[in-house]
Amino acid sequence: MEERAQLLGTRRGRGPLTLRRALFILLALSIFSISYSLFYLSYPLTSLIRREWRPEPSIRCQVLTGLAKSHDHSTSARLRIDPKVLVFVETTYSRLGRDIAELLVYNRIKYKVEVATKSLPVLTNLDKGRYGVIVFENLHKYLQMDKWNRELLDKYCREYSVGIIGFLLGTEERQVHAQLRGLPLFVHTNLRLRDAALNAGSPILRLTRAGETAWGTLPGEDWTVFSPNHSTYEPLAWAINNSYNEEGRNKTPLVTAIQDHGGFDGIQRVMFGSGLKFWLHRLLFLDALSYLSHGQLSISLERYILVDVDDIFVGERGTRLRREDVIALLSTQQRIQEMVPGFKFNLGFSGKYFHHGTSEENLGDDMLLENLDKFTWFSHMWNHQQPHLYENQTQLEYDMTLNRNFAKEHGIPVDSGYSVAPHHSGVYPVHELLYSAWRHVWGIRVTSTEEYPHLRPARLRRGFIHRGIMVLPRQTCGLFTHTILIDRYPGGRQKLDESIQGGELFQTVVYNPINIFMSHMSNYGNDRLALYTFESVIKFLRCWTNLKLLSAPPLTLAEKYFSLYPEEADPVWGNPCHDPRHIKIWSHNKTCEQLPRFLVIGPQKTGTTALYTFLLIHPNISSNINSPETYEEIQFFNGRNYYRGLSWYMDFFPIVKNNSAQYRNSFEKSATYFDGELVPKRAHALLPQAKLVTILISPAKRAYSWYQHMRVHKDPIALNYSFYDVISATDTAPKVLRDLRNRCLNPGKYSQHLERWLQYYSPQQLHIIDGEQLRSNPIEVMDHLQKFLKITPLYDYSSHLRYDIKKGFFCQVMSHDRTKCLGKSKGRTYPQMEERAYKLLQRYYLSHNTALVKLLKRLGLRSVPQWLKEDLSDFLPA
Repeated sequence: MEERAQLLGTRRGRGPLTLRRALFILLALSIFSISYSLFYLSYPLTSLIRREWRPEPSIRCQVLTGLAKSHDHSTSARLRIDPKVLVFVETTYSRLGRDIAELLVYNRIKYKVEVATKSLPVLTNLDKGRYGVIVFENLHKYLQMDKWNRELLDKYCREYSVGIIGFLLGTEERQVHAQLRGLPLFVHTNLRLRDAALNAGSPILRLTRAGETAWGTLPGEDWTVFSPNHSTYEPLAWAINNSYNEEGRNKTPLVTAIQDHGGFDGIQRVMFGSGLKFWLHRLLFLDALSYLSHGQLSISLERYILVDVDDIFVGERGTRLRREDVIALLSTQQRIQEMVPGFKFNLGFSGKYFHHGTSEENLGDDMLLENLDKFTWFSHMWNHQQPHLYENQTQLEYDMTLNRNFAKEHGIPVDSGYSVAPHHSGVYPVHELLYSAWRHVWGIRVTSTEEYPHLRPARLRRGFIHRGIMVLPRQTCGLFTHTILIDRYPGGRQKLDESIQGGELFQTVVYNPINIFMSHMSNYGNDRLALYTFESVIKFLRCWTNLKLLSAPPLTLAEKYFSLYPEEADPVWGNPCHDPRHIKIWSHNKTCEQLPRFLVIGPQKTGTTALYTFLLIHPNISSNINSPETYEEIQFFNGRNYYRGLSWYMDFFPIVKNNSAQYRNSFEKSATYFDGELVPKRAHALLPQAKLVTILISPAKRAYSWYQHMRVHKDPIALNYSFYDVISATDTAPKVLRDLRNRCLNPGKYSQHLERWLQYYSPQQLHIIDGEQLRSNPIEVMDHLQKFLKITPLYDYSSHLRYDIKKGFFCQVMSHDRTKCLGKSKGRTYPQMEERAYKLLQRYYLSHNTALVKLLKRLGLRSVPQWLKEDLSDFLPA
């Protein structure tokens, strides 16, 4: 009992001691937790994780060994070929065919696609070849051609020194040492391969640099390898069989791409044992085009790189740059400068948020300013506000001035002529106030955006010039913009490295002579993923390409860009309503409902004004407000007005608050649209769903009517020359006479102009009105038009149109005894056209009218207009 009591006493004695210890530990943990939370409350948890993982570029290559050589494929020989590629595909929608076409588009190489059938397209134009290289998506389609076409194509290749590129994909049945038809070349199909390398001695290599090995498994399990039996063949690329386990793997190099020097049959070829999924094949394909076209299809090897770092001084605490981040930024910049002469990070600042971070981050702000001469600088917005939210230019300029004053106070250069708007706001869709304020406050001449047009991938974007400001296309590094991708999702790091090592980011630089990358300040702190990305991709470019990497200020890049692509100076306004992101960065006083639903496109002198008047009688149809310069016609898509921008155009379509039906059925009439060369492309870019209405009359009568119209308006040429003299004027006649001749004759080439519209719009979107019927029976014409436009309820025009005997055409009914007709300039009677002039026009329009008949039948028109029959009457068989 005593022992038990002693034992119990001992335990009881230890009990309070254990409790005190537990309470002490609990208290200590609580204090630690509170302290931890207070200290890191302003730091996102993901930031803490990311700071622990800072990848360092690990790419190594033999870039200084001198093994690589870039060949100049140009020749001094007189070539009789166009720099254009003819691509034979198996079907319209075949995957490899699309990849080939996309690659040609990325590099702005002209091409034509043909489905491989029994007949060949026309290959020559007089004594010149139409194509510099022939590409077969499936080489077997070439090898298995019928004898006639094969001999014809081979003869063309020999005579014009045109080469052939072919791809051999896997087959349903595996082939081992199978001979290609008609060639001393054997193939082995359906292999899995790894570890690709290039023949450093190949004369094809120009863009591509040899000397490295692309380690790892190659994409696909359907590779074909080549085994030659003739000296004409030279390997271009090798790989190793990956079909066995490690112990049994055969490490003998297998030929995956091969060059035929033409020693066997006089035709040079390059053949690939797989498609374009493998990034290295994309480079070799471009080199093969260059080599086989004797340099005519060579792309430039200069690549300019600019890296914008947006949002300097902007960001939540815990995401901003600290001193060590700035040191890393400077260190990386110095290493990149050794590879890219002239490179400097381009910093975009918003001064309002200077010193708004933690104490460590404020020191980072100070260090940036201490080293401001090490970087280039550009203006963001003062408070990072989106410009399209400003509806007052004075306020917008005031905020910009605050940022300019901040720059001057801290010694930041203010003369770069470059600026970027936060979130791409105001650049496209264009906010006119932004462009005006930029020019007035900063003297901006260049900006950049990823949003015009919003195309993916980035290498398809294009630039434009608006209001004197050059807008350059910008590439966004989406793989590191949101760095949490690397932490949270499996394979994030792998996807980033794939983009760098031959993937999207790598190819973006390869295909674009000028690259402007958008990145944010937060990408340079925390895990510093932007530093890793840019240094890595530049190293990889130097490993695998002979590109000359350069950098320059934005203004220099802009001038170079538009000297390379002058055609891009003209903007193509797209519809902001088709992209949710565009709607978010569009001015609040704009609405998608303002754009017209259908267009009356002309041509002139066919009755478009009468149709315009009849449409406005309809209570549920509205048109644009009148232009002070061109009355009811805006003439936006076909002249200088197009450069005034989308806002200018939409101001002609004010919001109709009291009638939503008018909203839904708004239209624009500009008769000069019909024959405008650029109009269909421009109209479709902005209004792809719009319906089109055109009116056709005898082109001979239309030409005569235009001539008389010019006489009424006292045109001196029309007054001094007869109609016959005008239409029979030769190309040696005075320019003013030729100009009038062309305005008389060219719009009447109806089929030619309609075909241009049908390149962009479907036949279901086009409604053709017979102008003679519009004059004689407008009620029936308007009924058909309403049904085409799907306007409900159907409006009864029979009670609103009446024939006016004095005017000689139908007018609007105002009361039982009064009508409202078109003005004096409409409905005039002219002297009858000379018979010899009509006969000349019959002959002139014969081919065009014949083509129009075929087109109308193709479009499903039940009967040919009577005027068209009459114009063709002297040439129809009896």
